[in-house]
Amino acid sequence: MLTQSFADAVAEAERIITGAPHILTEADLAEGYDYLAGSIRASLQLAWAYQRDFPHFVASTGPYTKLGLDNPDALYFHSYLRDDAEYVVTGQRGTTTDLSFQVLNGDYSPVDVPDSLSAFDDRAITIAADGSFELRFGPGEPGPNYFTLAPGSAMLIVREVYSNWDTERRGTISIHRADRAGCAPPPADTAAMAKRYTVAGKILLSRLRTFLAFPEWFYLREPVNTLTEPRHTPGGLASQFSSAGHYDLGGEQAMIVTVPAAAKSVAPYQGIQLGSMWYISLDYINHQTSLTAGQARACPDGMLRFVISERDPGVANWLETTGHRRGYVQIRWQRLTRDLGPADGPQVEVVPFASLPDRLPYYGQARVTPKEYAERIAARQAAIASRMPG
Repeated sequence: MLTQSFADAVAEAERIITGAPHILTEADLAEGYDYLAGSIRASLQLAWAYQRDFPHFVASTGPYTKLGLDNPDALYFHSYLRDDAEYVVTGQRGTTTDLSFQVLNGDYSPVDVPDSLSAFDDRAITIAADGSFELRFGPGEPGPNYFTLAPGSAMLIVREVYSNWDTERRGTISIHRADRAGCAPPPADTAAMAKRYTVAGKILLSRLRTFLAFPEWFYLREPVNTLTEPRHTPGGLASQFSSAGHYDLGGEQAMIVTVPAAAKSVAPYQGIQLGSMWYISLDYINHQTSLTAGQARACPDGMLRFVISERDPGVANWLETTGHRRGYVQIRWQRLTRDLGPADGPQVEVVPFASLPDRLPYYGQARVTPKEYAERIAARQAAIASRMPG
């Protein structure tokens, strides 16, 4: 059978899922099978999108193809490259807080993070008055809106990041190889189809193994119920810092995360999110499992105080664990104008749930009614529907 290699990979992928060490409950396993379904879908899409001569941008992750603790505030797109060819990227700048570009020398693997060969945001490019832009990536000399592809360049990633889901609007972006405009690839035969199914299987297995191993490098070695000081995101953007950790909370416990609300002049984007032990975001559409600084309610002292818990504390900055006793926490700052230090980072306290009124400064100002909270969820659902690819 032409698809046998992919079928074998799916069977091996199921063994990876069912053998994951963090599975403790039936819910953990069910979530793993859901993660597997999204990974299968993504792997097939990526195998067919592996077109370095006739490239196009594909969604790297989305609500149904999650991986790598995906940021609910970001749209991720990527395209494959050859380091000896020239590519033209055209687009229309939207109103999102950040638009960034990154060139990698490969893909993530279970043993390595690819080198970031180039990373910049739209402050480094010239954008026309109408918001349009044209960039070139190739082997030539760098210049205005021309970026040299270093040896080994293999992938271009574009991130569009929202701070306000309701008012900011996405832009457009496309890519083509400069010397192939107006041409077409040869039709695929059955040998090409067989190769694509084989590639899809390899992508699937690498994807699962990589992002089950990834937390061991950057999260699980830290003490539980703590967050690191702000640091450059490993393998990430030059203008991004992050603070990472993992939590383990009983039903009668809550974690209070206190972090300064960054000045817009320092970090136009600041956000916090929760993730499952599968190293993917929790349901951010129907539950408040993430908040940007713009969505959160700041305290009068300029601090953001988030409550991570299973039970509803009745406060605006509740981050729902949605049945996940264990999971990951990440704070990101992007489009930075300076490096961050310990004073910019979070403080963490685990407290009895019942003590929250006494442990939260400005508790009265933080309160929301069930009706107000439901309105917040409805706004999330509407905003995702208007901007997020499937």
